[in-house]
Amino acid sequence: MRFLIESIILRPALTSLIALRALRRHKLRSLLTSLGIIIGVSSVIAMVAVGNGARAQIQGRVASLGQNLLTVSAGNRRTGGINSGLGSASVLTVQDADAIIREVPDVVAISPEVSTTAQVIGNGNNWSTSIVGESADYLQIRDWPLSSGVMFTERDVRIAAKVAIIGTKTAEQLFGPLDPIGETVRVKNIPFIIIGVLSNKGAGMGGMDQDDRLIIPYTTAMKRLTGEKYLRSINVQVVNQERMEFAQQQITALLRQRHRLEPNQSDDFSILNQKEIADTVTSISSTITLFLAAVSSMSLVVGGIGIMNIMLVSVTERTREIGIRIAIGAQSRDILFQFLIEATTLSVLGGLLGVLIGVAAGHLVSHIAGVEAIVSSTSIALAFGISFAIGVFFGFYPARKAANLNPIDALRYE
Repeated sequence: MRFLIESIILRPALTSLIALRALRRHKLRSLLTSLGIIIGVSSVIAMVAVGNGARAQIQGRVASLGQNLLTVSAGNRRTGGINSGLGSASVLTVQDADAIIREVPDVVAISPEVSTTAQVIGNGNNWSTSIVGESADYLQIRDWPLSSGVMFTERDVRIAAKVAIIGTKTAEQLFGPLDPIGETVRVKNIPFIIIGVLSNKGAGMGGMDQDDRLIIPYTTAMKRLTGEKYLRSINVQVVNQERMEFAQQQITALLRQRHRLEPNQSDDFSILNQKEIADTVTSISSTITLFLAAVSSMSLVVGGIGIMNIMLVSVTERTREIGIRIAIGAQSRDILFQFLIEATTLSVLGGLLGVLIGVAAGHLVSHIAGVEAIVSSTSIALAFGISFAIGVFFGFYPARKAANLNPIDALRYE
């Protein structure tokens, strides 16, 4: 029983104590040895945190487009060899939008869209902003609540009512601290009554400020402001994400039929699938984050090599000490365990310091770059686990070399 206690508890505890005392005797060397691990772990933590934050920010902007959204846009218009870009062709009509909601079963809501930029006058101030014509379902499609007031109704759309929903930035520029509900603004000398204020949305895809806008019924925009008969785009909400691809195929077939396109003719419209955008963004950002982590982790390998180098030097310096320990009863496994403890301790302490520095560095970089850093427990556990594995892996060879020393040669070593 005494032998069992000595083998399992006392000898490992004594060996660990000897290893820690050896590290304490050379504090500066131990710190410098751990520096590679510190830099490696902190780099991995910081880069992954910033990468996760950037991915979340981009996903948030995609999500701000709405829920289960398909955007049908007019195609290109070419004049004299010049391509005017998407949305420039006059092909989408209100009848197209009606046909989509009527004939595509997976579509639950639509909002025909027209837009222009105009000077808005209100409360003695004027402001150039985006005037967007939409349907009464627009806020539902975009998952965009009002901070106050109400949304215009289907009746307002049918009669082309002169009512408007105002964005927070536009409201601030025109009315300052005043409540804009019930106030009148003029667009191209046409009065509109403000009946609702949008909640803050922030920047959308492309960096455009979504809070700087005035939303009116699309019929009002077409009849009273732009005079256009064609739509810029059609916002389509699908019943769920699983049906988005099928709904896109149905809409494509329907519009090709309505526009009388031959099989050999290209689509004169385009459909933007929000799910595809989100999946692409997630894939790209994950790849970038993984690449940053892989590059940063190279310094962990360099740190491991540094630990191996210092441990080999330590074995050489302490050859006589090792010989004395073996002579007074220490076994090879005790020597092996001692040097493994030293290497692993250096690596683990470096990992702990690296985690702390990495979290701080991630927040610093995010503050400078304007991207929120998201430190995940998975990345911390992974970086710490890798640092421990590096200590064992790179410390094993020096420890084995020390354990295999011939005690007679070691005692004669000068």
